[in-house]
Amino acid sequence: MRPGFHLAVPVDDLARARAFYGGVLGLEEGRSAEKWVDWNFYGHQFVTHVVPGPRGDSGRNPVDGHDVPVPHFGLLLPVDEFHALAERLRAAGTEFVIEPYLRFAGEPGEQWTMFFRDPAGNALEFKAFKDESQVFAK
Repeated sequence: MRPGFHLAVPVDDLARARAFYGGVLGLEEGRSAEKWVDWNFYGHQFVTHVVPGPRGDSGRNPVDGHDVPVPHFGLLLPVDEFHALAERLRAAGTEFVIEPYLRFAGEPGEQWTMFFRDPAGNALEFKAFKDESQVFAK
């Protein structure tokens, strides 16, 4: 069993965060207060904190012909859950930073990946490996 992680990110509007993380991504809401919400992020503790101000990339990094936003966070999902989430995001009208596609096809580390932003502008990446032994493949 892997240890859980805790991650806190800034958002500018808790109602929009609830609509996105609870509604679109389907995460279960935990404890909350006026300025923050805990989410069950696939068994990990993820917190959205209201912090005013603009969001944005610190930069971008080229990976497999795409400009990847930095910073970003996300999860490794089973392939079927990855595609189900991609369809749920499309149905909700989510704009992808990088559309779901198969990265490094036929190479070590072959993976499905997609990038999108939450309503506050935080970048998320979700991945899926057909073969999880390839997660750290060189």
